[in-house]
Amino acid sequence: MARLTQAQLNRLGKTFEERTPQDLIRWAAETFGDRLGAISAMQQSGSIVCHMISTLKLNVPILFVDTGVMFQETLDTRDRIASEYGLEVRTLAPEMTMTEQTEKLGVLYLSVEGQQQCCHMRKVEPLLREKGNYDALIGSLRRADGGRRGDCPILMIDLEMNCVRINPLANFTDEQLEAYIAENPVIVNPLHFQGYSTIGCNRCTTPVMPGEPKRAGRWRHLGPWSSYCGINPSDVDDGTSVSIELPQDLVDRILGVKTDFMI
Repeated sequence: MARLTQAQLNRLGKTFEERTPQDLIRWAAETFGDRLGAISAMQQSGSIVCHMISTLKLNVPILFVDTGVMFQETLDTRDRIASEYGLEVRTLAPEMTMTEQTEKLGVLYLSVEGQQQCCHMRKVEPLLREKGNYDALIGSLRRADGGRRGDCPILMIDLEMNCVRINPLANFTDEQLEAYIAENPVIVNPLHFQGYSTIGCNRCTTPVMPGEPKRAGRWRHLGPWSSYCGINPSDVDDGTSVSIELPQDLVDRILGVKTDFMI
């Protein structure tokens, strides 16, 4: 095994800034092969990534975390993407139903600390059970979303999953997103047309008023102290996670170098 650091990924990522999202997805498929997956919450950006993977005819599984309290529109979007794009969508689920969790722990999402625990149990833990199955996951974070994602890198370390996160839409602007949807048959979650700029669980997501920040509808009842669920590394740390361990030949492929073992 060899060490791969965020500093190394930052240097490589700088050379990727002018590449198209499709170029980055192709690079990921060539580099990671069948150890590559994608993660989507069935929102606009994630739907675009799914559409790109489909049009590139890549056999990349899509991981979707169903918390058990998702909007029906989100589940319908998942099913349409699997059917119409011909993609394998793997649905991950928490160990307890929301009813079981509430009976055992109470209504967690009514406090900041409880919301963090609830999100970890229902969103993060299902994904963590996939640890070891993937060396890289394609995501859909964009700098244009602002907040903690305002400077998200194209390549970043996921310390908990011990894998690389790839954000091919990192420098995709709002205008580019709208143009892509207008020019391509992207399956869009209908809630986006009903005032929801970002979509999560039905217990904690509301529409956003004109002029409000994009994520104002997430955990609105908790005020400004909760904006993220923690499933994306950039939402929980400052991007300085030190390193992960991957096979030496894979690290060489990622960095485009050949290790010389001769003394």
